[in-house]
Amino acid sequence: MTAPNYDDILIDRDGPVLTLTINRPDAGNKLRAQTCLELFDALQRFRLDPDLRAAVLTGAGGKFFCIGGEHDPITSLDQSQVLPIVDVYQAIDTIPKPVVAAVNGFAVGGGNVLHTVCDLTIASENAVFRQVGPMVGSFDAGYGSWYLEDTIGRKRAKEMWYLNRKYSAAQALAMGLVNEVVPVAEFRDRVATVMREITSRSPMAIAGLKAAFSARHNGVSGQARMAHDQQLTFYLQTREAHELNDSFSERREPRTESYWS
Repeated sequence: MTAPNYDDILIDRDGPVLTLTINRPDAGNKLRAQTCLELFDALQRFRLDPDLRAAVLTGAGGKFFCIGGEHDPITSLDQSQVLPIVDVYQAIDTIPKPVVAAVNGFAVGGGNVLHTVCDLTIASENAVFRQVGPMVGSFDAGYGSWYLEDTIGRKRAKEMWYLNRKYSAAQALAMGLVNEVVPVAEFRDRVATVMREITSRSPMAIAGLKAAFSARHNGVSGQARMAHDQQLTFYLQTREAHELNDSFSERREPRTESYWS
């Protein structure tokens, strides 16, 4: 995958694994319009690259994963005055390849939503998780609430949104917000190990499972993805499909006995 020169993110490729790093550590790795557009572009390239099978999403530096959106009116808003982060969430959720969040510091606001929509979350022991929307007059009524409720339960999700408390990595693990917590010194190696494990699994099976997990939230598009990308792919490999296609091309009745023989 040949990527353009991005300003806000870094791209690293190691065999079948792509690492996307939000590279704004001096700004807490906040998301501005440029960051979102670059992440979306990189994710679409990841989707289409047949040699890439999984991605890691992380933040530069050792203090911040991502602390949400940047609210400066000059740098954070596009022409429609909306930060295009939902496009990023949707891309992560619908790409038929696993995206693993490597949370190496504060994951706050949109940063907490960002890791929640990823397939797995590995946290360093210094990670901190928080939602602050009602403290600053904002909220997330989509991925940040529905998926958070699915992940940690209704009461915990409401607690996180209504009370805006900070949660340590250990607390996040206990409540099911992350998959595992790793000492800082071992963090990079552990992420690499998990990525080796996940890329050793069947890409078709992983894609089918990811589509199945997300289908109920994605309505007709989720069902279409299951039918087109997965079920149809399997179907077209059957003898039945080959015989029906041949009979249609040859303008004859299908030989039904060949479906199973």
